[in-house]
Amino acid sequence: MVQSIPAPQTLPSFEAALGQPLTKTPISVLQINLGRKCNLSCSHCHVEAGPHRTEELSPDVCNQLVEMIHQFPQIQTVDLTGGAPEMNYGFRPIVEAARAQGKEVIVRSNLTIFFEPGYEDLPDYFAKNQLRVVASLPCYLEDNVDKMRGQGVYHDSIQALQLLNQQGYGNDPNLVIDLVYNPPVPTSENFSLTPGQTGLEKDYKAYLSEHFDIQFNSLFTITNLPIGRTKFHLKHRQLHDPYLTFLAQHHNAGTVAHLMCRSELSVDYLGQVYDCDFHQMEGVPALDAQGQPVTIKSLLERGTLDVVEQVQTRPYCFGCTAGSGSSCGGSLV
Repeated sequence: MVQSIPAPQTLPSFEAALGQPLTKTPISVLQINLGRKCNLSCSHCHVEAGPHRTEELSPDVCNQLVEMIHQFPQIQTVDLTGGAPEMNYGFRPIVEAARAQGKEVIVRSNLTIFFEPGYEDLPDYFAKNQLRVVASLPCYLEDNVDKMRGQGVYHDSIQALQLLNQQGYGNDPNLVIDLVYNPPVPTSENFSLTPGQTGLEKDYKAYLSEHFDIQFNSLFTITNLPIGRTKFHLKHRQLHDPYLTFLAQHHNAGTVAHLMCRSELSVDYLGQVYDCDFHQMEGVPALDAQGQPVTIKSLLERGTLDVVEQVQTRPYCFGCTAGSGSSCGGSLV
């Protein structure tokens, strides 16, 4: 669906659209942003990561996270992101602590990291630890990928996927590789919703199999939220507010029950806790019932993960509920 939307007088309220506060459910996912260091500087990156960023996990925070993984059996999934999570301190200790406790571990990899000096063993390491790989490939065509992520990224991504296939990813049920589609950042008011996930997955699988003999499990379609570099580009073109209005006008109430923020905690490299990675980048902390910001240290002291009753909301939350919805696991309905 394509539609031109006039700029709003005021930004839409997500909570008003829901008609009630957005509540947490028991926490089962711990998503950890290990830092901003990355070998790429993608145009759509909401983290604004890159080769010149230095922020990363400290040994003290890493130890607290390992303690949290041991202390709370309700954590089913440890989801590692960045930057390039593999480049940031704590990646391997947290992987190994989580796998030793029988947790599912997701690594959100840019794939090109495999070809950086010192990281050549990653495909073998991923397979050895049965990590679930979620990899960005915003299109199955070379030109579109390189425009968003940098010259040569498509070629390296294809090579990396072939290396993972050689390890058994995409075929062995214990070695799961999922790809992520991100649409281009809007350059005009002719906004469109993210394409249907099922049909686009078929296109990806057919093309990658025919041209490169690549197999993967699932495709996740993710909406670009107006955060980080996407926000900068939208504001530069005076599209930020119209884009938010477009997302709000396509709000789908059927997605709300499945929002990832309800059952996860997002942790930054300083040990501060948020409802989701997007709030983390916007500096919107998770709050306990007394309205106090939550930290890893406070959760360990209380002996419970379930101290947040209500999810903080902002207008950009409509990006997760527009159309078929959007999450770190793709569409919601």
